[in-house]
Amino acid sequence: MTDLDVTPTQQRTLEALRRQGAALRFDAGEIAELVAYATSEVAALSDRLDAHTLVVAKHDLSGILGCETHHVHRDPFDWSARNACGSVVHRAIQLQLNWRGDPLPVQLVDEAIDRLTAEDNSLAAWLNECSPADIADLRGFALDSVTRFMESFPPLQPEWTPVVEARVMWPAAGPIQFRGRVDLMLGRPSGTESRKVFVDVKTGARATAHALDLHYYALIETLSRLVPPRALASFYLDAAEAVVEDVTMPALHASLRRALAATERLIEVDVEGRTPTKQPGWSCRWCPVAEGCQEGQAWLAKLDVS
Repeated sequence: MTDLDVTPTQQRTLEALRRQGAALRFDAGEIAELVAYATSEVAALSDRLDAHTLVVAKHDLSGILGCETHHVHRDPFDWSARNACGSVVHRAIQLQLNWRGDPLPVQLVDEAIDRLTAEDNSLAAWLNECSPADIADLRGFALDSVTRFMESFPPLQPEWTPVVEARVMWPAAGPIQFRGRVDLMLGRPSGTESRKVFVDVKTGARATAHALDLHYYALIETLSRLVPPRALASFYLDAAEAVVEDVTMPALHASLRRALAATERLIEVDVEGRTPTKQPGWSCRWCPVAEGCQEGQAWLAKLDVS
């Protein structure tokens, strides 16, 4: 990453994302063993699906490994100004990459909303039907995030090979697929040298789940392309700070074990009909069945006391 004319905050982010030390190359034999083990385990789990298919995304992992009952009874997804914000922000950042001149955040946000509205998907349907107040809320949320990103993240350079909302998937075919979408992917491998940096852009406070999501993306990238990313970063807009960690083989193995454990539970509960277990936690606050759940009510009562 070359030197740029940047603010102190942008410089801090740039230094955090830069490679420290020698070039990183993973042992090809260890990567091959990881892929072989994943392939064998996924094949064994696939035999239990009959005619079903199973796509395993990050929310499936966190959901089934948390409270299985909440996973089963979670509310169906509906678009709102709050959850549509991420899509608008990502499109605005994507537009910024190739925009001639120095666009204002509001220009990027408005153009992003216009382009998303013209597409043929569920988000476009919601954008075409929602109220002017919802659009105003969405515009405000997205403008805040895009402004913070442009102020605190270094300007994206073409030589970094930036890709916004980069999709990762493994395997290419089969009844079970691991899938993810990285907010921002920087760099590209050179031979067997790991150069990619995966960045997830976050609002709010730091959480353990954020690192686990990035580990999962790194695992899928490794299984599909055989060269792991170099580093993973959660970029927190409110704090203007990048929390960066190097990719390691132990982390990849741990992520694979987690993904396989979650996949097995998903099959047991969603396909084979095992009664879901209960694990009270933060999800009790918005669980649709919390009112009739003794374990959840007890946990919430303790939370109120503390």
